[in-house]
Amino acid sequence: MQKHLSITYSYRKSSAQYAKESLHISLILLLLSLLFTTTNIIAQTTTYTVKDIKFKSKGIELAGTIFTALNSKIGIVIVHGSGQELRSNKFATLLAKNGISVLTYDKRGVGESGGEYAGPEVGTNNIDSANLNLLAEDASAAVLTLKNYFGKKLTHIGLSGGSQAGWIIPLASNKSKNVDFTVIFSGPVVPTLEQLRFQFFTEGKANFWANHTEREVRDHIRNAPDRYKFITTDPQVSLRRSNTPGIWLFGGQDVQIPVGLSIDQLNLLKIEGKPFEYCLFPEMGHFLTASDSSAPIKIAINWIKKLSEKAK
Repeated sequence: MQKHLSITYSYRKSSAQYAKESLHISLILLLLSLLFTTTNIIAQTTTYTVKDIKFKSKGIELAGTIFTALNSKIGIVIVHGSGQELRSNKFATLLAKNGISVLTYDKRGVGESGGEYAGPEVGTNNIDSANLNLLAEDASAAVLTLKNYFGKKLTHIGLSGGSQAGWIIPLASNKSKNVDFTVIFSGPVVPTLEQLRFQFFTEGKANFWANHTEREVRDHIRNAPDRYKFITTDPQVSLRRSNTPGIWLFGGQDVQIPVGLSIDQLNLLKIEGKPFEYCLFPEMGHFLTASDSSAPIKIAINWIKKLSEKAK
């Protein structure tokens, strides 16, 4: 087992969490299964083709690319993180080489896509609830586009993305009847305002966790005043309405989202019977798919394939 991979509920268990040890055991068994069957992931190469497309969402036209993997039965729409994100061709290529077809597109108002981009670069709030819901509509439209493009060839269609996508994907999954699974890298499972309190506290400092404890973080998030006033988005609301299988992958050194609190919330949802899993890489940070280690992507791809096989 790779030393940087582990499963945990949180850095500081509450009394209620001690009753969850059976879930912990099942989660470890899941990860052991995934780890020992990832040998050929990434190494294999599947033939794929590429085609640029355009599709409509909420009155504007979005531009993207479809990667068609040979004999693929699984499709994924890649959802953006924050910022002026273009289509994720590198990640899409990796998925396609592993037999997964992909639709990736330029974010609304970015690149060749129409509409207006919302973000701090243009003086607007990109995690305002209205904008997150609009981006979720775009992701839902992309799912329908992918489904219509392949027809009945795909048996499973999912959403995958990182960071800000942690709020967008649950919203989009509830908007679409065609989402069969979700894969979220470093996505918050806490309200947007709580994430901001954490991010302002860490100031993005790489050595933050060397000088602070989980207890300090939780106390700060609980008591800090909000610098901005807007309607918060709580992903737990959408997740409680969902029965779509999902996996979250976290880095223990993340200074963008509060991982400990996010894992706690996932555990509570699992207790409620939700089909959610998570994987923690204690030595890794926020950008799991851009890291030197391919372990998070290996776990994600293998989880998707095992989910597809199980449903046959």
